[in-house]
Amino acid sequence: MTVRYGEKNCAISGVGISEVSRGAAVSSLQLTIDAAMDAISDAGLTRADIDGIATWPGGDNNASGFSPVAIPQLQDALRLELGWYSNGGESPGQFGAVFNAIGAINAGLARHVLIYRSMYEASARKMAFANSLVRSNERQRGGFAAYAPYHVYAAALQQSLYFNAYVHKSGIKPEQQAMIAINQRRNAALNPCAIYKDPITLDDYMSSPRIAGPLRIYDCDVPIDGSVAIVVSAIDAARACRNPVIRIEAIGSCMRYRNSWTQLLEVDTQAQPKVAEMMWSRTDLKPADVDIAELYDGFSFHTLNWLENFGFCDRYEAKDFIEGGRRIALEGELPVNTGGGALSGGRLHAYGAVWEGCMQLWGRGGARQVKGDPQVVATSTAGGPLAGAMLLVRE
Repeated sequence: MTVRYGEKNCAISGVGISEVSRGAAVSSLQLTIDAAMDAISDAGLTRADIDGIATWPGGDNNASGFSPVAIPQLQDALRLELGWYSNGGESPGQFGAVFNAIGAINAGLARHVLIYRSMYEASARKMAFANSLVRSNERQRGGFAAYAPYHVYAAALQQSLYFNAYVHKSGIKPEQQAMIAINQRRNAALNPCAIYKDPITLDDYMSSPRIAGPLRIYDCDVPIDGSVAIVVSAIDAARACRNPVIRIEAIGSCMRYRNSWTQLLEVDTQAQPKVAEMMWSRTDLKPADVDIAELYDGFSFHTLNWLENFGFCDRYEAKDFIEGGRRIALEGELPVNTGGGALSGGRLHAYGAVWEGCMQLWGRGGARQVKGDPQVVATSTAGGPLAGAMLLVRE
């Protein structure tokens, strides 16, 4: 490849995670501090080395727990002296913070950027603040007004509409769909940070409550309290850090589609195909070179989508790829969501997947470590019109 894209000048030098729970004993800010300090220490850096900070989507200050910690809070708590900072929800899914950091590093604005994603939804729900598209006493709000006449007030209801289109076109059966949830629960049992570790069987899945057909409860991610942090560094700076370098080999960040929750051209694939196409155009690597796939799983539907849209199997053939769960198991040809993902590990969005991918590339997966010295991880974020993708490679 003759073009030297900017992401290749950047690397992940450290990762960190707080305690992840269904009800924290400490504040969301303390969880964020714990994750941030863990990531900084993991890289072999100090707070004085951090000169940039980014997050997605930025503090929402609405008591929902969706994004409770704003950049000024963490900057002040850690006494960071920053040359650059950024947040914002209008970005390629949760990876917008990483992509902004790549730009800042290439522009010479920062050398080590601390990126974090914090959630406090489990505690917020205990305080009766429901996580829905439309808040209490609202008939309609913003772009989701189009859903209001159909009483679609929660993400599961919205995504079930899209998933039904996928089921119709692909012919996937519930017994095949179940393999995503069953496999991830098996992986979560080996992950000390995961929320749910008890194994589930096909019978458990088939008898579980239906949330919004074809989504069952095991197809939906788990609201938690927790925080994940990563340090993205200029590649020469990363090579001086503690860990083997994990290069950001390629990204997909485009908007070459209609960006609308209600007017998507292809609801069964959402925004993913163009994003994946962009990522692959920026590397000489191919889908066959990927050792592990840490794929977005706000709902199991999204993981099926990404398997196809990344090119690990053909369109509408994920059902055959995951049949029986053997290919996507830890010992399979393409281990998927090795830490349990959001379905069993907890909703840390794409950053939980990045943390897990780095743990695998550094050989720190413990009982869930994929054998054979994995070197390439594909990871992704979001459903609907907000999508991002990254290819991570260990030097």
